[in-house]
Amino acid sequence: MNSLEEKQQLDARGVSDEAVLQQFHGVDGFDVYNCSQPFINHGQRYIFGRVERRGEWMRSWVRLFAASGPDDWTLVPDSMIYTLEDPYVTRIDGDLVLGGTHIRMDQGRLATYYSDFFRGADLADLHYFTSGPDDMKDNRLVALADGRIGVFSRPRGAQVAKQYGSEAVISFTTVDTLADLQAATFENAPALTGLFDAGQWGGVNQAFLLVDGSIGALGHVAYAGENGAQVYLNMAFVLDPVTRTVSDLHLLATRANYPAAPAKKPQLTDCAFTSGLVLREDGRCDLYSGLGDSCEGRTVVVWPWAAGLA
Repeated sequence: MNSLEEKQQLDARGVSDEAVLQQFHGVDGFDVYNCSQPFINHGQRYIFGRVERRGEWMRSWVRLFAASGPDDWTLVPDSMIYTLEDPYVTRIDGDLVLGGTHIRMDQGRLATYYSDFFRGADLADLHYFTSGPDDMKDNRLVALADGRIGVFSRPRGAQVAKQYGSEAVISFTTVDTLADLQAATFENAPALTGLFDAGQWGGVNQAFLLVDGSIGALGHVAYAGENGAQVYLNMAFVLDPVTRTVSDLHLLATRANYPAAPAKKPQLTDCAFTSGLVLREDGRCDLYSGLGDSCEGRTVVVWPWAAGLA
């Protein structure tokens, strides 16, 4: 991926006329960002959001918001408070599955982080069922055409860089049921190579089953910019879950393609952390993204994959 060249092209395109920041109500004094993709449950539109004070770090909660307008969300009263970051949702075997990153602190310092997963038929009564391995984020699930479950993970670190040449890789495997999912599943998933260049990292944020049985993966790619800046970009690719062939890797949007807003820290000014996308009636898509670890934005893009949604 020549992300720098693509980034320049996307930045030059500028902010879409339909790009807008999301507004959240009921959490005064807190930012809401790095949300799940919006989803429908019993006819109502919802989104899970990461809720955190601007001046704090690694002290987040995930809360449920109901749509109160096209780009307007209101906290669902008395809804569950999850001690997670960066939520995502999918549906598997009739259940809603919620995942997010759990941060464990020890004496005020980061001890480890891992993914926690909850499931249930009732949005108000989701049950914890498993966790991913320590020191791994961006674990995602998707229901496959043959009834199995696709599992994405994201190993990162010095050993990964030494073996693969990039700071992180995206790995993929399958399980038969949610009951088979455990930390070792994510940890032992074989890597998909060739997604990132040297010094880059990233992961899958949302995965979609396409009509041809392939997976439309929506994610982010990141790299360190000048003066300690963290650059995050919205990207997409296609995965054949049988042959494990990756194709059509490309960028969708950058921070410059969303409205301006303050970042949590100066080094996060160019950060667009992908949330998800929703197909529109006009055939295009609303692409949602966390921006600068302080807010959530929406822009409009074309459907990222050649095949349609299953």
